Amino acid sequence: MEKKDFETWLENLSASFFTLTDLQKNETLDHLISLSGAVQLRHLSNNLETLLKRDFLKLLPLELSFYLLKWLDPQTLLTCCLVSKQWNKVISACTEVWQTACRSLGWQIDDTVQDTLHWKNVYLKAILRMKQLTNHEAFQTASLIGHSARVYALYYKDGLLCTGSDDLSAKLWDVSTGQCIYGIQTHTCAAVTFDEQKLITGSFDNTVACWDWSSGARIQHFRGHTGAVFSVDYNDELDILVSGSADNTVKIWALSSGSCLNTLTGHTEWVTKVVLQSCQVKSVMHSPGDYILLSADKYEIKIWPIGREINCKCLKTLYVSDDRSITLQPRLHFDGKYIVCSSALGLYQWDFASYEILRIIKMPDSTSLSLLGFGDIFALLFDNHHLYIMDLRTEKVISRWPLPEYRKSKRGSSFLAGEMAWLNGLDGVNDVGLVFATSMPDHSIHLVLWKENG
Repeated sequence: MEKKDFETWLENLSASFFTLTDLQKNETLDHLISLSGAVQLRHLSNNLETLLKRDFLKLLPLELSFYLLKWLDPQTLLTCCLVSKQWNKVISACTEVWQTACRSLGWQIDDTVQDTLHWKNVYLKAILRMKQLTNHEAFQTASLIGHSARVYALYYKDGLLCTGSDDLSAKLWDVSTGQCIYGIQTHTCAAVTFDEQKLITGSFDNTVACWDWSSGARIQHFRGHTGAVFSVDYNDELDILVSGSADNTVKIWALSSGSCLNTLTGHTEWVTKVVLQSCQVKSVMHSPGDYILLSADKYEIKIWPIGREINCKCLKTLYVSDDRSITLQPRLHFDGKYIVCSSALGLYQWDFASYEILRIIKMPDSTSLSLLGFGDIFALLFDNHHLYIMDLRTEKVISRWPLPEYRKSKRGSSFLAGEMAWLNGLDGVNDVGLVFATSMPDHSIHLVLWKENG
C-alpha cells in the first residue's frame, strides 16, 4: 500500500475506532493482536512499557514529588528507595518527610542542619534505637565497688556519680570508666550533692556539711536541725543552701558563713525532698528568673519564694487527696515550668504558672510505678522489678529493663536517674551514658547504661 493510501486508511480506521465502545475497542485490539507476528508483538511490548510504567518521580518537578512523598509512611518510603538509584536519590533528599518521621519516633530535630541526606540517616538510626528499646536490648549494666557499708545517698551530674555511705565516706566516680576520682571521710550520709570543688552532705547526725574534694577537709558545718537531714540543694550565685529534715522543717542557710537565715515550718511529716530552681513562667506570684524552693513530704508539696527569706511564706501547697488517703512518692520533678510527682493514683503534672493539675497519667494494669525522670517526650519510671520508659504522647510504656533486688528506701535517695536530656527527645547523640543507678545490699552500685547504638 502506498504511503498516501496508508495514511488515508489509518485516518479512517482511527475515526471508526473512536466511535466504538470500550468493549468493542478491546475486542478489536484482541483481534489485531491475534493477527500479529513476533515483530509486531515485540514492538507492542516495548511501547506498552513506556506508556504504562511512567516514572513519575523522574517526570514531575521536584517540589511536586516531595509533596506526593509526604503522604507515604516511612517504611513504604524505604521500600521505594529500592526501586532505582533515581528514586533513592529523590526520596533521600526529601528532608521534610524524614524530619516528620523522626519526630514521630520522639526524636529532636535541629532545623539548622542543611545536609539533604542527613535526616534519612538519622531516621535509620532512630528506628534501630527504637527497635532496641522495644526488644529490651538498648541498655547494659555495670557495677561500682568500693564502699564497705550500706550506700544511702546518690547524686549524678555531668558523667560523675557521687555516693555517700554508712562507712563514713563519700566517693566520686567517673561513670564512663568506673574509676573512683575522689574518696573522702565524712559523717553518715543521707543526702549528697556536689560540684567540681565541693561536696555537700546531709546526715543522720542532724547536720549538713560542706567538704573540699581535693583536700577532704570540712569547710563548713550547718547545725540546727533536730532530725536527720534527708535532702539538700544549693545555689552559689545566691549563696544559699536549703535542707529538708525529719524534724518536719526546711532550713535556709548562708552557704559561705553557715548561718541559718530562716526555718520554714508547715510540714507535718518528714521533709524528704527540697529543690531550688529558677522559675521559667510568669504568674501573679512569681516572674521568670525568680528562684523557687519546693519542699515535699509524703502528703504535700510546698512552694516557697527565695529572695525574701526573712518573711518567707508558703505560696501554695499541692496535694492529691484532701483526706491524706493518698501518699506521694519521694521523687519530685521541677524544671521551672511543671511540677511532676508520682502517687498510687498515677503521675500528677501541675502547671507552675497556675498551680492547676494539667493531667493525671494512670499507670498500666493498676501498677504503682515511681518517677525517676520526666521530659517533653518520655518519662523514666521504675518499680521493684523493672525500669520503664513511657512515651508521654501516648501514655504507653514502650520499653522495660529488669532490675536486681536493689536496696529499698522510702526516702528515694538510694536510686536515681542519670542523663536526662534524652527525655525531651532522642537525637542520636544524647542516648549515651548513665540511665539509672541504685545501691545494692552488698554495698555496690548497680548501673544501667545506654548500649552503643548500632
